[in-house]
Amino acid sequence: MSVISRRKLIATGLAATAGAGGLAVAAKLAKRYGLIPPDDVGIYGPGETLTYAVQRVLTMHAPAREFPRSMISKTPFANEVVPTGAAFKHLQAGGFKDWRLVVDGMVDRPTTFSLADLKSMPMKSEITEVACEEGWSYVAEWIGTPLHEVLKEVGLSPKVRYIVYYAIDGVIWESIDMGDALHPQTILTWGMNDGDLPVGFGGPLRLRVPRQLGYKSVKYVIRMTATDDIKKFGKGLGSVDPEGGYAWYAGI
Repeated sequence: MSVISRRKLIATGLAATAGAGGLAVAAKLAKRYGLIPPDDVGIYGPGETLTYAVQRVLTMHAPAREFPRSMISKTPFANEVVPTGAAFKHLQAGGFKDWRLVVDGMVDRPTTFSLADLKSMPMKSEITEVACEEGWSYVAEWIGTPLHEVLKEVGLSPKVRYIVYYAIDGVIWESIDMGDALHPQTILTWGMNDGDLPVGFGGPLRLRVPRQLGYKSVKYVIRMTATDDIKKFGKGLGSVDPEGGYAWYAGI
């Protein structure tokens, strides 16, 4: 059976069971193909699983919409939450020359990257939308280093299933599966609209995941960890957001 026909079969089965009110049956089918999200718990678990499984089957390699330069927002909403801690202020005062991104976990070569290191790697520019569930949506040009280039540099274990990433505040953290981690539009962003990434928009370094809602694009990223078991992070739901009531997978 071809990959496409197999995907259609799985998706049809998932949709059919869901349409008939058989969310539990759909969840079992998703489990058979390894398409269970970390927040498959409680009464909403089967629904989260159905959403994740169907989107992964149908849109694994699909791109987020990209826009022409004429549609870049004139006055984008920053939803500004600037870190106020001493560590961030110290780095900001030095022009972020000492900012470091640590990449560790299940990799061959745990590495610490400076912004200069990232900028020396292959670059990508894309004009995509931050689609925020709270209304802070805007279109901008994002310039940065594709995450897959960084992961190639450190050498991922073939057993890795998730990339966990943290903001400098030590509170905000997220994770994505390898479908998004290796997608060409997922970039470690250090530039915006032909300039440096402003602090209000996550500068000096933000992970942009344009195929998901805005809260997956964490600002002020300082660490990424490759893992095969997301349950040992936080409360085991995949990120801080489902711990607060949001979905782990926020595909658009």
